[in-house]
Amino acid sequence: MHPLLIFKNEKLLRLALTHRSYTHENPQFDSHNERLEFLGDALLNYLSGDYLYRRHPEKEEDELTRRRSALVDEKQLAKFAIEVGLDVRMHLGKGAIRDGGFQNPNLLSSAFEAVVAAYYLDRKSDIEAIRAIIEPLFDGVPEKVVITRSNVDSKNRFQEWVQRNVTHTPPKYITVQIGGVSHAPEFIAKVFVQDKEYGEGRGRNKKEAEKAAAENALAQLLSNNSKIR
Repeated sequence: MHPLLIFKNEKLLRLALTHRSYTHENPQFDSHNERLEFLGDALLNYLSGDYLYRRHPEKEEDELTRRRSALVDEKQLAKFAIEVGLDVRMHLGKGAIRDGGFQNPNLLSSAFEAVVAAYYLDRKSDIEAIRAIIEPLFDGVPEKVVITRSNVDSKNRFQEWVQRNVTHTPPKYITVQIGGVSHAPEFIAKVFVQDKEYGEGRGRNKKEAEKAAAENALAQLLSNNSKIR
């Protein structure tokens, strides 16, 4: 069993593995993992940033930002989830299972974020305890994969354009759920720079919607003949 799955409080682990669709079909379980996802996302962004800052003292901010995004994007987190064995342990509703939920990158990455947060809480908010688990996973991502992904991330490309041409303040994304079902929601995101809307996008989760909004912003800039690297 992977160390990330060894808990003192097994209830925390169960909560982290419980998707909203499961609680809809099993009302005796009234809690799901979305709050833990929020915390896990923040922890992974911090840990990946600190990891890259220490390992690449020669890299500038833009490159570090792109690499961080590549280490914690949906596709990579889903791979981590499978690596540690979450794919066979998630508690999903029948509809989510029928739609291939155990192989769904969105559900896998969300479960991984939630379990990271739960492990952190299980260890009394000891950042070093979770760092010792997460950094070996980062070490296992091939450098070629990181470089390839970091070169195509639309959110980073848009942020670089903004910081070169408008302001050093990063773009702001406002994302809300607009529909879908519990195991396949739909989100819409809008991206703003200094209160001006630059793009809009939709996706199956907040990250996808924000990426689509950034792609929309980049497309509009290109159509207006703005220079984008």
